[in-house]
Amino acid sequence: MTSDPKAKVLSSLQRLCVRKEYCSSDIRSKAMKALDGDASAAEEVVEKLLADGFVSDSRYAGAFARDKAHLDGWGPVKISYQLRAKGISSADIEEALASLDSSKAGQKLSSLLKAKARSLGSDPQIRLKLLKFALQRGYGYEETDKEVRAILKS
Repeated sequence: MTSDPKAKVLSSLQRLCVRKEYCSSDIRSKAMKALDGDASAAEEVVEKLLADGFVSDSRYAGAFARDKAHLDGWGPVKISYQLRAKGISSADIEEALASLDSSKAGQKLSSLLKAKARSLGSDPQIRLKLLKFALQRGYGYEETDKEVRAILKS
């Protein structure tokens, strides 16, 4: 007696989703791989996971934004680009970014820039390097420029 491969994959992906938050595009690719490229079967599995609440793009976006902002020091621009690359909707991205504490983000930017300034010492291009550093981290130019000016004055 053979068991249904979709049921096996569904059970396996449910166990994964219980342990960690996944977006629908990540789960879709895992289902496709597990089902040897059977797109219709993979889509059925993903729809079942979405319907049962194992996968939620809005929940994933919120968790991703919080983790990247607080743990990795990413700014909203970089978080937004990464979520967009995962296929998350603009509404879910906006909601996730709105849930972030902007004062904590400003404090994180300030501490990152101060640490970077200390590591650069008296480099003649310190302003340019600090701006580039913060922009690569995904912070906006205006807030970065303001913070860099404050750090260089002190």
